[in-house]
Amino acid sequence: MSTMTDPPKADFRLSMLINDTRYRSLTFQVIAAIAIALSIWYLGNNLIQNLRAAGLNISYTFLGDAAGYDINQRLIEYDSQASHGRAAVVGILNTLLVAFLACITATVFGVIAGVLRLSNNWLVSKLMAVYVEIFRNIPVLIWIIIIFTIMTAVLPGPRAFRGEDPTSTMLFDAFAFTNRGVYVPRPEFTNALFGSTLLSWLLVIAGLVGSWFASREIEKRAALKQEQTGERPQTLLVKLGVWLVPFVVLMVLMGLTWNIPELKGFNFSGGIKVGGPLIALWFALSIYTGAFIAENVRAGIQAINKGQTEAAAALGLRPGRIMNLVVLPQALRVIIPPLISQYLNITKNSSLAIAVGYADITATLGGITLNQTGRAIECVLLLMLFYLTASLLISMVMNLYNASVKLKER
Repeated sequence: MSTMTDPPKADFRLSMLINDTRYRSLTFQVIAAIAIALSIWYLGNNLIQNLRAAGLNISYTFLGDAAGYDINQRLIEYDSQASHGRAAVVGILNTLLVAFLACITATVFGVIAGVLRLSNNWLVSKLMAVYVEIFRNIPVLIWIIIIFTIMTAVLPGPRAFRGEDPTSTMLFDAFAFTNRGVYVPRPEFTNALFGSTLLSWLLVIAGLVGSWFASREIEKRAALKQEQTGERPQTLLVKLGVWLVPFVVLMVLMGLTWNIPELKGFNFSGGIKVGGPLIALWFALSIYTGAFIAENVRAGIQAINKGQTEAAAALGLRPGRIMNLVVLPQALRVIIPPLISQYLNITKNSSLAIAVGYADITATLGGITLNQTGRAIECVLLLMLFYLTASLLISMVMNLYNASVKLKER
């Protein structure tokens, strides 16, 4: 109910969309959204008309046709008579494999180099500085080619393992390092769950995840008791038991055996082959990106006030404990945001795998399949969709982790 002191309400006028600050920003956003939508519609319509004029249309039926080419490095069953769609799946899994491995090793290299670069030891500090400056200022493609060339030139061929007096021998009679790749034993189950190896591995993974949660619960209980009594109970043996006992029991029940690689004919058979292209790409992405991560780690550590280190030292903590318990946990808030970008760079730089013959998604779907079928638009759109989805998933997971370690304010 209005009173005599209330100011009169002004009627809405179209000019207020521009002149009134309450509506101006919204007006510009709507105009921009309409312009973007019209541009997308124009480009899409133009593409469809040009394809129709050339007697073409967008179709993905080619994914069901036989691929006709082989893939050496693969995580699932595949042969040359499989479809282009299955070849694309093999390429996707290969891309995710090398990206996952490179993200882990690059993080390890980066953290070690970033911490040691701040070492009081002059020689260690300068060596890490040389590593960072050399590896991050040379294109990753060159490192991929260099590492692959060194592997093929230095490591022996399979024939060096042949004969009564071979020039090369297998490490522990189980591991073979050749110029074609590294051959390692493959775990197998004689009593697989419902006869399925996949279900058996899923059960093992579930057991490891359960052990991780149990280990966290043990740590929480130990911390709670420390707060109540001032004494922290020993948890090392309990945590080792939580990790090892379920794992060993599962392995025994499912009958774990090892398929050892053997030299048969001109090459090794059995076991798991980690191809030379995969190793070269994995190691090159790791050392290259690790140099960038090292700088992120160094910046995060230097962002922590020196008073934190001095206070921890005053309590009698050793330098290693100070770094692990005081500095790095606080530095994570500075390290993680740029670390997300480095993980995205690893995933996208893996498309350089075609230079050494590693069959990633770019080599399969964006290379051989595209050339065989002539479906350039469809293949490129699928490639864009894959890299967009992978990048968004990595960003989402890392942002959730970043939110969990950020400073909680009251």
